[in-house]
Amino acid sequence: VQLQASGGGLVRARDSLRLSCAASGRALSTYDMGWFRQAPGKEREFVASVNWSGDLTYYADSVKGRFAISRDNRKSWVYLQMDSLKPEDMAVYYCAARARYSGTRTDLSSYASWGQGTLVTVSS
Repeated sequence: VQLQASGGGLVRARDSLRLSCAASGRALSTYDMGWFRQAPGKEREFVASVNWSGDLTYYADSVKGRFAISRDNRKSWVYLQMDSLKPEDMAVYYCAARARYSGTRTDLSSYASWGQGTLVTVSS
């Protein structure tokens, strides 16, 4: 599956932003999906995941209660709604796909397909 992330931009602290990830190729329902981020000088880290059907979600503690991941398998889109943004959320955000039930949802190496990343900048 090919992935393309979009929706990043420059926002102020406490603003909201929605990231989108368009999937093409194989049916999106074949995959569990995740969002990761990488801040300058830091390792890429897990943000959120959603299972293939959309009824199971999981979040990093740092974004729990502020971010929401969702998906639309019919339209082949995955979303990350980000509310109450903080300067520490500033990073390049990546969507990623892993085969259903495979690997570990928080582990980068479990995801075989990655989008190109979209930059989120949060000013204080």
